Amino acid sequence: MTPLVIASANGHQYRNGGTETCVERVFRLMTDGADPADPLEAIVDGVTIVELDPTETSVGFGGLPNADGVVQLDACCMHGSRGRAGAVAALEGIATAAAVAHRVLVETHHHLLAGQGALDFAISRGFAPQGDLMTPRSRGLWIDWRRRLDALLSTDPSLAADARRRAEAGYEIGLAMSREGLIDPNHLWGTITCSAIGPKGDVCGVTSTSGLAWKIPGRVGDSPIPGAGLYVRGGVGAAGATGRGESTLYSLSSFAIVEAMRRGAHPKDAGMAALKEIKDTTVDPSLLNARGAPNFNVKLYIVNAAGDYAGVALYGGDAVRYAVCGENGAELMPCEALIDQGHEFVD
Repeated sequence: MTPLVIASANGHQYRNGGTETCVERVFRLMTDGADPADPLEAIVDGVTIVELDPTETSVGFGGLPNADGVVQLDACCMHGSRGRAGAVAALEGIATAAAVAHRVLVETHHHLLAGQGALDFAISRGFAPQGDLMTPRSRGLWIDWRRRLDALLSTDPSLAADARRRAEAGYEIGLAMSREGLIDPNHLWGTITCSAIGPKGDVCGVTSTSGLAWKIPGRVGDSPIPGAGLYVRGGVGAAGATGRGESTLYSLSSFAIVEAMRRGAHPKDAGMAALKEIKDTTVDPSLLNARGAPNFNVKLYIVNAAGDYAGVALYGGDAVRYAVCGENGAELMPCEALIDQGHEFVD
């Protein structure tokens, strides 16, 4: 079996001051001839690089916070050969959410711990709370967002009493900040997802995220939910997602992709079918742009047990890429688009 690592683009962009990106470390650890790591352990180690890098605003330390200015993290780990999953949701104060999720997988019979329970579990396993996970950059962005929202509330006090309208207004401010170049459009929702095929054919995957920027406190997206933001099945393959988590939650996109591959679909075809399902089920006017298409992006990263892989997205373009690492090293590759290649989803 030829080992392979596939991840969202941030898996080959951030080094946290070191020499390796996430995908490079994962590949090295799981193919070390003298002492190869279990693929899932290697992925967790690689994802930790991104979680701890203060310049990455979509996961871990420095991740964009919720509406109250609190960073709440979600993460999931899945091991196909062992048929196990572990996840945490709304975890506060500990940047390495993927490592905590891995401990849930290894040390409990549960799949998901949330909120204070997840934090208590992490502390009991030796993780030290760091308190505030914001950096000066992420705090500054939140203050700017909050200032804009407060200005809207002062002109339309009824927004404060209408949770849906207030959330929509906050989301529109986030889109505006993306258009202004203050926030990378690919990081408005955040997430790193990374999957790997090990030398012995083990299929594993991890997701970690700070979630939708400025989300309602307590909001949980797709990342910690097996079948939504991540799904792994031994002998079949893995799929991970970034982008608007509510869409992949609604359609259980990662499960649908892996199930399609189990029936013989190529990773690209399975991914495109999942994107079409998201597009077809997005009917809320507040989620549609002027062209009647989704005003958000979803990207899917897929590998089957044979080592075939694909990166697909609702919207493509030069900035919409995914990472792959194999025997010839790591590279960023363009995602193939369902709706439009090179067209901004916010138009």
